[in-house]
Amino acid sequence: MKKQYFLCYALFMSVIGIASAQISGTVLDEDGGPLPGASVVIKGTTTGSTTDFDGLFSINAEVGDKLVVSYIGYEKKEVVAEAGGMSIQLSSGVALSEVVIIGSRNPNRTATESMVPVDVISMKELNSVAPQVNLNQILNYVAPSFTSNTQTISDGTDHVDPASLRGLGPDQVLVLINGKRRHTSSLINVNGTFGRGSVGTDLNAIPAAAIQRIEVLRDGAAAQYGSDAIAGVINIVLNRSVNELNMSVTTGANFSKNANDQTGGVDGATTNIAASYGVPLGQNGGLLNLSGDFDVRQPYGRMSEWEGDIFNQYNVIERIANGDGYNLTNLLDDDVTDVIQYANQAGINLNGATTKAELQPILSADATEAELSARGQQRSDYNMRVGQSALRGGRIFANFSLPLDDNGTEVYSFAGISSRTGNSAGFYRLPNQSRTFTPAYMNGFLPEINSTIKDRSLSVGIKGKINEWDVDLSNTYGKNSFLYTIGNTFNASMQNASPTIFDAGGFSFAQNTANLDVTRFFEDAMSGLNVAFGAEYRVENYDIVEGEEASYSQYTADGQRITLASQQASQDFFGNGRPGGSQVFPGFSPNNELSRGRSSVAGYVDLEADFSEKFVASFATRFENYSDFGSTINFKLAARYKINDNINLRAAANTGFRAPSLHQINFNSTSTIFDQNGDPQEVGTFANDSRAAKLLGIPELKEETSSSVSVG
Repeated sequence: MKKQYFLCYALFMSVIGIASAQISGTVLDEDGGPLPGASVVIKGTTTGSTTDFDGLFSINAEVGDKLVVSYIGYEKKEVVAEAGGMSIQLSSGVALSEVVIIGSRNPNRTATESMVPVDVISMKELNSVAPQVNLNQILNYVAPSFTSNTQTISDGTDHVDPASLRGLGPDQVLVLINGKRRHTSSLINVNGTFGRGSVGTDLNAIPAAAIQRIEVLRDGAAAQYGSDAIAGVINIVLNRSVNELNMSVTTGANFSKNANDQTGGVDGATTNIAASYGVPLGQNGGLLNLSGDFDVRQPYGRMSEWEGDIFNQYNVIERIANGDGYNLTNLLDDDVTDVIQYANQAGINLNGATTKAELQPILSADATEAELSARGQQRSDYNMRVGQSALRGGRIFANFSLPLDDNGTEVYSFAGISSRTGNSAGFYRLPNQSRTFTPAYMNGFLPEINSTIKDRSLSVGIKGKINEWDVDLSNTYGKNSFLYTIGNTFNASMQNASPTIFDAGGFSFAQNTANLDVTRFFEDAMSGLNVAFGAEYRVENYDIVEGEEASYSQYTADGQRITLASQQASQDFFGNGRPGGSQVFPGFSPNNELSRGRSSVAGYVDLEADFSEKFVASFATRFENYSDFGSTINFKLAARYKINDNINLRAAANTGFRAPSLHQINFNSTSTIFDQNGDPQEVGTFANDSRAAKLLGIPELKEETSSSVSVG
């Protein structure tokens, strides 16, 4: 046991230094109240401290040193270190004076001093003037380079809004939380929506209440941060407030003459309930902040009245027979006696037809207008749902920080969990279609896609000083799953045996990232030189989960699953084969199920030099190697020239890359059909590394590359 204590002590002492002098004081706001979590740094160095919940700080500094004191939302202030207790009062400032995490690894760089364009968005200020419900809406509102729109009639993409920077793809923007890489969604956008064929980050899995500020880097940064940063980087900085309870209720709806399928009124109501509270830990500014929210979003209805055919004469017979208490399934028999009887009751002129073959062309005639009147319906009853999907979900995030000394040694962690259910719909299945089994759905049906989206993440790290170098070691894990339950639907080939709810399977994606980042600022080199280098190791895994058998299979009239060309699917009255699988979204079969993984290792060097008070330049390079497709190396060069106190001229040039995601390489969704010769054929979407893709001459995916220049 003593040996274990000795090892822990040795490890602890390797990270922290021995204080040579201590300067203490209090940081206050404009009204004289304490500012917990304020930053106090010796100018030109990375040696610093943070205030505790009483605004008190203690820093390893000498009398006469210049201290830089900053706090989000307040002007940065420089003071001279004095013996005894100091009292430092800050004034309200603007976000542009804040030290930013992205775009530069210099710990003293602010947004206005950066060499690339960085937007800093204060959530507290934003919520007071323009409350938004989720993170996508917030960024849409305040960041001109950001775009996100809800999708409709697009399967799973109805429930996860694709987002982009600078008009590039959703998979070309990297998302960080507290400077650490965030995992992507498990859903690949495969329909004809924005970002088709790409995989983005589910920003709506992060509660807005947990966010202190957002930094948006509007420039390529793959050389600094790796794959996915071609368009830029979004860094989400989590709340650090303590002893302050923030609660909000936000609600709204759409008032429009186009609401409710063009009938006017209100739809799309959304309500969000959010809360955030933090508690101080220790005496050095430690904290634990818990934030979460719950929201409910109702669907939009934006479709005009359905104008196509709905009923045929056979549906008229079904209505008459159903009213007589007749089992409609019996109308499908080859014995057409009952069909003729009810046709006569309905007043349909059969022209002497007595066989099914003779009746089919007569009973296939359109009878929509008369039948709508007879059933007391209108065309809008057969509208599909066009507009945003319905959603219900909750999210909780925790942000933890515990300084171990006054030299910047800190243990930190943040974690999140979210669960969201979505409901959207496809095309209406009409009574006159073979895919509608009318004995179960007399008036057809609107099949629904129900999603269950779960997301969880955990990041743990320690940072401190080793021989004047700032060292940050961390590990971040995240997992996203997306499962489908198809409701109000039918496997028409199963006829009466079909359920109306199906487990159709889904996806999951997990990512684990380990980072080591080392930084040092040399005050005596030129006017300042910041050196940073580090390494990253990432492991990813992508899974496709199969659905239940009935969700992907087609059956014969006697209930046998079709596996041979000699088997025939059940038919409607007109001899049309009935489709199999859960309608609107067929389930994933065992042939689709898979689990694929890969790893990547990367190293980077980042140099940033202040050649003078006016001119700053930086150079970054990054090498990355993937286990499944190879390696890449990228560069970035940026500079800033200070014309005067109010005007900076900046420029950057860089190369970038984006590795193909595991989803893009491995996603597949296929089914078996039989051609005219009775031979089985696989149709659908095939994986890039499949035998079918190789036979078609489709090459293996490679990384995307880019080159960009920006001036501003």
